[in-house]
Amino acid sequence: MNILNTAVLTTTLLLLIPLTVKAESSKLSPFVNTQGHIMLPADFRTNLYHIGSWFVPQGEASGFHDVYMDKIGISAFRSTGKYADGTVIVKELRHSKTSDFTTGKGVAYATDEIKQIFVMIKDTQNRFLDNPNWGDGWGWALFKPGQTKNISSDYRKDCLGCHLPVKDKDLVYSDYYPTLKP
Repeated sequence: MNILNTAVLTTTLLLLIPLTVKAESSKLSPFVNTQGHIMLPADFRTNLYHIGSWFVPQGEASGFHDVYMDKIGISAFRSTGKYADGTVIVKELRHSKTSDFTTGKGVAYATDEIKQIFVMIKDTQNRFLDNPNWGDGWGWALFKPGQTKNISSDYRKDCLGCHLPVKDKDLVYSDYYPTLKP
């Protein structure tokens, strides 16, 4: 009888696990919990779409910036010119090297070494007013290599400065992502 009770209890607990995880996600995005904490989207390189890349040759942000977005966000932007509520943008910054190849000398390429990863999630309803990583219509997150916790403490000081030049474009460099153009 004890084995049967243990099996029933274990099965019951296992059935409750998905409900608990689901209840902790916000309605906005599966990558945001109910308190507005942003999680790094798992396997974003294959689950999101590459919309463009940047190469910065020098400085603290030097390297390759590969940018990804969810399909619904891409479709909405292409048809309306605006980011839909819940749109997910991920930018992965990688170190770079240069080498000479048959295609040319001094060719820059991305390495396997990640510098940092940025995540933005569109919030048209300003759901998380008490969370300092939410504002100006977006949720903002910064992840260092090998970490799954957002290290940004306040988007105004950690993120916004780089986005102010495109304030009139909803704080996203959308003109430079070919995939967003019809």
